[in-house]
Amino acid sequence: MYGSKLTRVSFAVIAVVALTGLVSQVIATAGDTTGQYRTAGARIANMFCFFTIDSNLLVAVTSLLVALGAARVTGPFRVFWLDALAGIIVTGVVYQVALSGLYELNGLSLFADTMLHKVTPILFVLSWLLAGPRGALTWPTVWWSLIYPAAWLAFTLVRGAFTGFYPYPFVDADALGYGRVTLNCVVIGVLFTALAAGLFLADRAFHRRALHRAATAEPQPEVV
Repeated sequence: MYGSKLTRVSFAVIAVVALTGLVSQVIATAGDTTGQYRTAGARIANMFCFFTIDSNLLVAVTSLLVALGAARVTGPFRVFWLDALAGIIVTGVVYQVALSGLYELNGLSLFADTMLHKVTPILFVLSWLLAGPRGALTWPTVWWSLIYPAAWLAFTLVRGAFTGFYPYPFVDADALGYGRVTLNCVVIGVLFTALAAGLFLADRAFHRRALHRAATAEPQPEVV
């Protein structure tokens, strides 16, 4: 399912785009001395707490595996693939709905922001819709995929309690209190579950349609 030339080329481009956005963000973050964190190491450590960064990393790794023909239809890859797809959709949608405009960006920061929140999500979803891969997902994959957002939320809250840094306003326990943040986390969990389930059902429908087309296609005449 990963072997077609179109699929591999599409995801090679996405891997390059995602990595370009990530590297650009690292450089911009390391050079930004305007915030409260004075060392580049602290700023970069905080950067990797953002769901956006983690989802783009998943996109880069899974896309690279597909592009190189190294992806295998196994449990771990299926989970990583679904987490990448659901995570990057959440990244794009939440950014446009709730986070766009919170920060005034320019230069390299604006470029990285555009690549991570707009270009990569659009390209990844479009490539999945148009080129596959198909048939990788199962119901157990949906449930296993929930470990990613749950682990991210747990890590974010525990680390924030010690450092005071929360990557997004809706998980800022210092400002909102743990009751409100818990409610926000439940909502996030429900939405991620619904999205992962919807993607599985869509993948199954696409796969069945492709199998039906292949089964009903007219045989080509032999060339004598």
